[in-house]
Amino acid sequence: MRRLSVIAVILVGMGVSLGIAAPAGAQDDSADAGVVDIVEVNGLIDPVIAAHIIDSIDLVEKAGSVGLVFQIDSEGSVIDDEALADVASRIRSSDVPIAFWVGPSGAAARGGAVELVAIADRVGVSIGSEVGDMGSQRIPEERFGVLFDDPAISLEARTMGHEQAETYGWIGGRSAATLGDFLVDLPGVEIVEVERGDEIRRQMVTQVRFSQLSIVEQLMHTVASPPIAYLLIITGLALLVFELFTAGVGVAGVVGATCTALGCYGLAALPTRTVGLVLLFGAFVAFAVDVQTNIPRFWTAAGLVAFTAATFLLFEGLWLGWVPAVVGLIGIALTFLSGMPAMVRTRFSTPTIGRDWMIGEMGVAIGDVDPAGTVQVRDVPWRAYTNRATPVRAGEPVRVTGIDGLLLEVEPEQGGARDYREMRGPKKETDPKKETDPKKETDMV
Repeated sequence: MRRLSVIAVILVGMGVSLGIAAPAGAQDDSADAGVVDIVEVNGLIDPVIAAHIIDSIDLVEKAGSVGLVFQIDSEGSVIDDEALADVASRIRSSDVPIAFWVGPSGAAARGGAVELVAIADRVGVSIGSEVGDMGSQRIPEERFGVLFDDPAISLEARTMGHEQAETYGWIGGRSAATLGDFLVDLPGVEIVEVERGDEIRRQMVTQVRFSQLSIVEQLMHTVASPPIAYLLIITGLALLVFELFTAGVGVAGVVGATCTALGCYGLAALPTRTVGLVLLFGAFVAFAVDVQTNIPRFWTAAGLVAFTAATFLLFEGLWLGWVPAVVGLIGIALTFLSGMPAMVRTRFSTPTIGRDWMIGEMGVAIGDVDPAGTVQVRDVPWRAYTNRATPVRAGEPVRVTGIDGLLLEVEPEQGGARDYREMRGPKKETDPKKETDPKKETDMV
């Protein structure tokens, strides 16, 4: 198990349900009663969870644990059939007894998760939880047999609850309503019976140890869920589009790149449709076309249509949920219909400078302008371009010679075509009849 943080916990004072507090005489023997490990498996079984299951088995085998219990709540598996079969093989070949407990109440094991549960040595289902909706068996029948060969308990298209699991012997004829109830019935777990009034309660002497994913593994597992991957990728792409039309690399660019990278990892771990991916990335290309004009036009409308289609076609066999879908659709629509144009205009404009007055204004090149780059005029950054024959290096002064939307045409202070500042004043007229002083003409020569 990769860098698992294993915390030794002795459950105290909870009787049968979680009770492991042994009486004084039993406490002396608890060190010799062994340890049973509990590992949580929550969410879709992705590459992170699959590796976690295998690593957990390796660890308990080396530690010599009495047993390993996976507390599972999973809607299915997103790994391929071969990877799922590898996990199943490791469960089947374990030297330590493997058990699955579907809980707490309200939990479920569906899809590929059901297949892993079915091959375990022991299974428990809590009250209010269910197992089923397996679909077609994915792990090879020649290696694992038919998982539900009894038509009475076929779970391909239906679910089974706590009572049915108990009826069909999945939980050994005893109640598995709570994790504690399930643990005390596991083979190899030592218990003592304690009288409390008129009741005789069973308490565990065997110690219990809980394990969980590391922080990095938890992050990657969270990212590999449909709603999180969807929201990360659209947030990242929106921020990158914004950064394309701003000067330099700012916070938006860094955050956008991070979100996009995490979102791409999530999409890679999940089953996606090619058409959905093409529509998603194509939508943001269309958005970018209109952002540079600061006016939502045809390409914004085309982008919204493509983005809506991508939302519903992105994942194959999975649904990200209505809440993230609605949030994504409304958020992107507001961003590119009003928010993005307003932000870009604010970033590249100032109320103190009229467009007519900018002709002839002096500024400085923030970076090389050859032929495109960024300049600063009156402390405001602007995208700019110059003639290829007159490139401007970073730090050199420039003069504004024209404006095209939010794009400035500039030239170097020295070597430009002409000084546009001289054009602001009224043109001086010369009197052709006025006599020319020969001395002045000689001096000028």
